[in-house]
Amino acid sequence: MAVNIHIEPEEKVALFGIADRHLKTLREALGVHLMARGDVLKVSGDPEAVERCTTVIAAMRQMLRQRDTLDSEHIAAAIRMGAGQAQRHQDDLPDMNSSGHRAQPRTEGQKRYVEAIQTHDMVFCAGPAGTGKTFLAVALAVSMLRRGEVRRLVLVRPAVEAGEKLGFLPGDIQAKVNPYLRPLLDALHDMMPFDQIRRFMANDIIELAPLAYMRGRTLNHSIVLLDEAQNTTPAQMLMFLTRLGEGSKMIVNGDPTQVDLEPGQVSGLVDARHKLTGIHGIAFVELDKSDIVRHRLVQNVVHAYHDK
Repeated sequence: MAVNIHIEPEEKVALFGIADRHLKTLREALGVHLMARGDVLKVSGDPEAVERCTTVIAAMRQMLRQRDTLDSEHIAAAIRMGAGQAQRHQDDLPDMNSSGHRAQPRTEGQKRYVEAIQTHDMVFCAGPAGTGKTFLAVALAVSMLRRGEVRRLVLVRPAVEAGEKLGFLPGDIQAKVNPYLRPLLDALHDMMPFDQIRRFMANDIIELAPLAYMRGRTLNHSIVLLDEAQNTTPAQMLMFLTRLGEGSKMIVNGDPTQVDLEPGQVSGLVDARHKLTGIHGIAFVELDKSDIVRHRLVQNVVHAYHDK
């Protein structure tokens, strides 16, 4: 098994160590092969060893957010963290309160999605309905919040109607935007009891907001999820992405085949893939029909619509 990890130029010396000293320590301690070429670190070997090594490197990168350099004690601490985390990727996701089953990736595509979120600060995921884009992202976000890796969880959606005009909606501004944010709240309810959600929202630890509310903000120490991103314009996408602050992660997901924008408008999700591919630190994950894990009929429906 082999995994390629993109390393930012400014963190390379601190991560690798002088004369690649830290890489040598990882090779000896974890039994993996490490090869650095340019800004890519290739980790290869036994699947469990590779998974553990990627966890250790993620811990080292987390440490670098708090300091400029890493010494041998820091590397040893990161390795100790990895030693107790052979099942880290499974334990990263909380149990679903509704059924007691653990939320975890069930397909190879979903595994790539989860790994991308764990190792990148900005992740784009595109795929059809039922592939778990929102569910897994919310599960990981809640887990990071519970472990104290971030201080806030911000869930965002564009307020775009799905092919029909609803007209005037009664109530205050919160009542007007709630229908658009409801799918995110449904996913959140699968991860946390209602009382805890209400308490976190009252204390501004969890925020559900329409995309328009993001303008002018800087989101530090947060994990921010933009759902249904295919319904953003390029200008809205740029506005959202530039909200990323210190110590934060962004997850952007959507289905490019279900764009509800006015005819002739370009989807911000499609535009971002075109403009941002190749930038280190940004990951793009493509899910397809084989990754659909919703009701079995959903996969059949998607096949029927795409094959005719």
